[in-house]
Amino acid sequence: MLLDFFNIVCNLKKVPRQGWIDKLGLKKPESVSDHTFSMTMMGLIFSEIKKLDSQKVLKMCLIHDLAESITGDLTPEQISKDEKRVLEKNTMEQILNKLPENIKTQFLDSWNEFLERNTPEAKLVHEIDKLEMVLQAKIYEKSNGVDVTSFLESSEKEIKYLELKELFRKITEQ
Repeated sequence: MLLDFFNIVCNLKKVPRQGWIDKLGLKKPESVSDHTFSMTMMGLIFSEIKKLDSQKVLKMCLIHDLAESITGDLTPEQISKDEKRVLEKNTMEQILNKLPENIKTQFLDSWNEFLERNTPEAKLVHEIDKLEMVLQAKIYEKSNGVDVTSFLESSEKEIKYLELKELFRKITEQ
């Protein structure tokens, strides 16, 4: 059972971030795993800066896109928000069923906390998700000469924490 879970996790290394393909025409974009790693590092730093529960933040960062190891990275153009939520819920349950019950419950609770955005930790993780995308967009802009304005504009209004807003400003001024 655990081996099955870890194989699913490793699959994230092969799942490309679809938005970079669809909107920027990139042939070899970052993987979901790449995105998750960068987010987790940001989560570690910002949870300490904000004096939030780092373990909760790290757990949410690590599992927030886990369903994509099976579903792929689905974009709003491919599936409605409601359909995606149902699909990801069913997929997460399928994946987490491979874990011992107590860990499954913890991970499901963390994932639901992330989805509901009712805690400072969940709000931070959502903002980090956007901020990491902005950083990656600017990297692609520099290396591939692509227009990333839509990624920057869609993320700016989502970022509320002062420290993240400041970093957003610095990233976009690069």
